[in-house]
Amino acid sequence: MELKQWQDLVTDKKRRQQASIPKDWNLSNLPSEDQLDVTNFPENCGLLTPHEVEITNSHVDVLLKKLATAQWSCVAVTTAFGKRAIVAHQLTNCLTEIFIERALARAAEIDDYLKNTGKPIGYASWIGKYAERNAVLADVLEALGAVLYVKTNIPQTLMWAETFNLIFGRTSNPNNRSLTCGGSSGGEGALIALKGAPIGVGSDIGGSIRIPSSFCGTYGFRPSTGRVPYAGAANSLEGQDSLPSVLGPLANSIDGLKVFMQGVFSQKSWLRDPLVIRKGWSEDEYRLIEHGGGKHLCFAIMWNDGITVPHPPITRGLEMAKKALLAAGHNVVDWNPLDHKAINETAEFLYMAGAMEDFDALSAVSGEPRITSMIPGKETTAHYELVPVKTNSPSAYDLWQFQKKKRELRQVYLEHWQATANKTGTGRPVDAIIAPVAPYAAVPHGKSITAAYTLVWNVLDYPALVIPVSKVDQTLDAQRAPHDFLSDMDKLVHELCAQLA
Repeated sequence: MELKQWQDLVTDKKRRQQASIPKDWNLSNLPSEDQLDVTNFPENCGLLTPHEVEITNSHVDVLLKKLATAQWSCVAVTTAFGKRAIVAHQLTNCLTEIFIERALARAAEIDDYLKNTGKPIGYASWIGKYAERNAVLADVLEALGAVLYVKTNIPQTLMWAETFNLIFGRTSNPNNRSLTCGGSSGGEGALIALKGAPIGVGSDIGGSIRIPSSFCGTYGFRPSTGRVPYAGAANSLEGQDSLPSVLGPLANSIDGLKVFMQGVFSQKSWLRDPLVIRKGWSEDEYRLIEHGGGKHLCFAIMWNDGITVPHPPITRGLEMAKKALLAAGHNVVDWNPLDHKAINETAEFLYMAGAMEDFDALSAVSGEPRITSMIPGKETTAHYELVPVKTNSPSAYDLWQFQKKKRELRQVYLEHWQATANKTGTGRPVDAIIAPVAPYAAVPHGKSITAAYTLVWNVLDYPALVIPVSKVDQTLDAQRAPHDFLSDMDKLVHELCAQLA
């Protein structure tokens, strides 16, 4: 097999991707590269009609009502979001697969179903390697009446907090294209931020839904393992079950996340994927019946994780949340980040046990080089210090010891949480923890250097929700003086803040 084969495959793939874009949706009036914030461009680009702008600016609850009552046709809604997705792609390079014609045909079927029945529908490396059938989640979503029309960009191996690969290139942040959109579900984050879709799906093994949501300013939800079906979905590190990846939604509203989870649960996915927990939607749990009905809660704020101190805009966001919660009559206490360093070290071992062999086996098929850095222009030549060049695979016994350590850390953390009942003022343990997604807001390409704030919740397997709070303000978020650094990583994070000033 010739080494250049991967390059030939990439060239052909890019050609087919471009050909899949409707010709009259290619824009000639794109903003210049030095225009960094492109969030307002889709509405003013001239491709979308005023009605299509209205459609794409609507939240999920409005869309569902308009579709169910036939005020808006599914074809019209699909066309509007299809156009906006293609505009988003031309601005940020966020898409991989584009299948607008298929989507419009599906939308027409849904319109016919509604017309004939009076009911909305709701019945029950890989280039050249096409799935023989849908992933279970895709079937579930289509059974709910969803129209699938694009797939979004991810990094090689999916184990990066940025989004770049050798096939489709780099995805940028629509709020500032000199910054990263995050990863690994970075294409989805950029697409949702530009309202190219009402709801998107990402995967999360260490922060891959939450980091793009945070960097791009969207809502995102990482469910616990076994809640959303994963069967049939392609992934790296397949067979690594110590810390499984999960699928979850990104959207521009809480309602979008709720609709997604309710819909998936309603389809009894445990009958299609044996690893899904047999548990449906509980409105009582959503209404916080076991937490005083949500009327008087106690939140714990984690100001830092004991490894790195967040940049000023992150701390300001936490302070804004605290002020709002206190004003609403809730209690707020500080959270002690127990054993976060040990939790992250355990995760690193579990991830890297066999990871290099997996990466090398997948890239060896075509001769594609492995990406070792996210620094622009140096993706395969520079070396990211947190990614081992080569590591010997541990023995099965060694792996067992770290799996045992993971179990012990979970037990201790649960007891730590339960022990907060004596300081919350509600008679219950802390109802929820509020923590940074990362120690920084979106950073320049190649500078997202840690996922420690998100990775800890994967190890503990806690559900985690991202809520956008604010944006960086150069006046309010002045750089702090150096402090007694908590770790070598803390020093790097502080120095990064100086580079951003």
